[in-house]
Amino acid sequence: MGALFLRDVRLGLRAGGGALVGILFFLAVIAVVPFGVGPDLKLLSRIGAAMLWIGALLATLLGLDRLFQADRDDGSLDLLIMASDRHMLPLTILVKCLAHWTVSVLPLVIASPLLGLFMNMEPVAIGATALTLLVGTPAITLIGAVGAAVAVSLPRGGLLVSVIILPLTIPVLIFGVSASYGAVEDPAPFLAPFLILAAITLFFAVLGPIAAAAALKSSAD
Repeated sequence: MGALFLRDVRLGLRAGGGALVGILFFLAVIAVVPFGVGPDLKLLSRIGAAMLWIGALLATLLGLDRLFQADRDDGSLDLLIMASDRHMLPLTILVKCLAHWTVSVLPLVIASPLLGLFMNMEPVAIGATALTLLVGTPAITLIGAVGAAVAVSLPRGGLLVSVIILPLTIPVLIFGVSASYGAVEDPAPFLAPFLILAAITLFFAVLGPIAAAAALKSSAD
C-alpha cells in the first residue's frame, strides 16, 4: 500500500498542472469576490470563511475525474480490480484517495491562509478555516471517489462526477463553515461542528471506498 501511495503521488506530480490549476482556480474565485460585493472590508471579513470553503470545494471538484482515469487508460485499473479481493479493493481505493488528496487538495489547504489575508480575515479565523479545510477536504475526495468510479468508463465523465457528488458535499460545507465562524463569533460554537465535520470524514473514509469499489467492479463487469 505504501508503494501504491508513492506511485500515485509520483504520477500526480508527473502529470503536472493538477495542483497548480486548482490553486489558480482557488485564487480566481477569491479574487473576484471583492468585485462582486464591493470594497467593504468588514463584509469581506465576515464572508471570508464561506468563500474559502466554496473556492476549495469547487477547486477540489476539478480534478476528481482523474482519480481513476489514468489507471483506466493504461489498463492498470483492471489489474487492480482483478488482483484485489473484495476486502482489499476498498483499501486500495482509500490509498489512492489519500494520494490524490496529497497531490491535488493539500496545496489548496496550504494556500488558504494567504487567500484569507486577501479577504481581510482575522488570524484566528484564518487558522480555524485552514484547520477545518484540513479535516473536511478529505471527505470531499472520498465522496468524489464514488462519482469518479461511476463515471470512469464514460468518455467525458468530469461533469457527471461533479453533478453526482456536489449534493453529497453540502453537509461538509455546512459544518466546515459553521466551525470556522464559531472560532471568531462568541455565540456560535466551534467544537461541536468541528467534531461533526471530523465524524463525516471518518464516515466517508469507510463508506466511500466500499461504494467506489462496488462501482468499479460493476463497470468492469
